[in-house]
Amino acid sequence: MKRVNRIRFGYEWLDEILPEGMSYPTSTLISGPGGTGKPLVGFAFISSWLKNGGSIVLISIQYKSMDFIKITTKELYGLDLDDYKDRILYVQFNPDIDSIERKDRNYLEANLLKPENWDRTINIATEIKKNRNPGMLIFASALNILLFSPTYRELLLSKIGEILLKEKSNTYVFTVSTSAFKEEIANWEEKSDNLIMTRMEKPMRLFLKILRMKDMEFLKKEIEVPASKQMLMKIKEVSESSRNRIIPMLSKI
Repeated sequence: MKRVNRIRFGYEWLDEILPEGMSYPTSTLISGPGGTGKPLVGFAFISSWLKNGGSIVLISIQYKSMDFIKITTKELYGLDLDDYKDRILYVQFNPDIDSIERKDRNYLEANLLKPENWDRTINIATEIKKNRNPGMLIFASALNILLFSPTYRELLLSKIGEILLKEKSNTYVFTVSTSAFKEEIANWEEKSDNLIMTRMEKPMRLFLKILRMKDMEFLKKEIEVPASKQMLMKIKEVSESSRNRIIPMLSKI
């Protein structure tokens, strides 16, 4: 019988639909229209991974800094990322540099428009982070934003698709919006091991449904994520502000 590594989340709403947890190493795509709170779901994966002893690479595409992730993770999941500094590498997207600049032991800036910099970032993370059980999780939200670069769009579609389909030395959790490049995002959805869809319902209620989960049983029903209206409004505001700042810039690259 095949031995499956698994991690359980410890959050009632996730444990309800994933009673066996999630297998690893796997790739997970959290997909849905813009403004449907996808990062909030992703932060639950981050929190559970750290609590279970793993290491994290946090890639910020749309946020100016990591402060929003820290604040939200603490408010929603009671986890202070500063307590896990030795197991977290922060990576800030910077399209104005050519490759990767290491600011300190736990912080990099990287031009993630260039596919080769994804490999370099993961290699650096592997060198400086202890790869203890359950290993390393790489989290990135709003990857669809990178597709607004006409120069790098096809290269990134291929690279991210390759990671989702073939890269099994680490665990990946990515969030993407289907509000633009829907057909391209569908290709990523097909290649991921695990697929989770989100939607928002008035007045500011977040729902998710699991469509696919490798090696694990799951409940085929939609559930509501216990996030407050204020939190959902905040993440929507931050996301809209980020898109308005980044997309015009990337459209010219």
